[in-house]
Amino acid sequence: MTAFTSEQVLSVTHWTDTLFSFTATRSPSLRFDSGQFVMMGLEIEGRPLTRAYSVVSAAYDDYLEFLSIKVPDGALTSKLQHIKEGDRILVGRKPTGTLILPNLKPGRNLYLLGTGTGLAPFMSIIRDPEAYERFDKVILMHGCRLVSELAYGDRIMRELPQDEYIGEAIRSKLIYFPTVTREPFKNRGRVTELLKSPEFYAEINLPVISSEHDRVMICGSPSMLSELKTFCIDQGFKEGNSGEPGDFVIEKAFVEK
Repeated sequence: MTAFTSEQVLSVTHWTDTLFSFTATRSPSLRFDSGQFVMMGLEIEGRPLTRAYSVVSAAYDDYLEFLSIKVPDGALTSKLQHIKEGDRILVGRKPTGTLILPNLKPGRNLYLLGTGTGLAPFMSIIRDPEAYERFDKVILMHGCRLVSELAYGDRIMRELPQDEYIGEAIRSKLIYFPTVTREPFKNRGRVTELLKSPEFYAEINLPVISSEHDRVMICGSPSMLSELKTFCIDQGFKEGNSGEPGDFVIEKAFVEK
């Protein structure tokens, strides 16, 4: 058995000139937990060229979805960005990753903090019934430079609340807070700064984040991960992993190329 399955691209969405997403068929043998990633890519000159990509689709979907940046000289994304319906991609058989609910201790509210394509694993988690069974509120913060980069915003606001499977939980428990840094928008500022702002908690009508009650998942650029890890540790949060659940978890397999 090879390490990859060959899947067919079903649809492609170009959000901006630097951001796109696509769906593909899913092997019946692939099982993953919400928040995990797989190695995904293309066969180039007879050899697999893959990178770690978080799965956007829910664990129960019969298709796969991925979100990717476009890097003109990126070894993989320079080619991947040109895929179209009917093309083939490679998908690894072994999902993994730290952004899974069992890696967190029980708590009051769950904060999902993502920047850029770091939104991807949280799109899967906010469609997981377990997230709403375990926490009173699920707060999804997505930070980008531009409004156009807030991929999936309309889906989160309009489609998911009407979902027959998870819509009721989303309507009552999900708080979506998109924010941008480089142009006018209803929410402005970096995720790292907003978490320290009393105005942010007044806006979402929740108490200030605390290690005693709240749990955190983080996915984004290396600098964002470092800054938020320091913030969490300074607030008394303890990092969790598959061996010992904690108060916060970080995904380090961020796609740069």
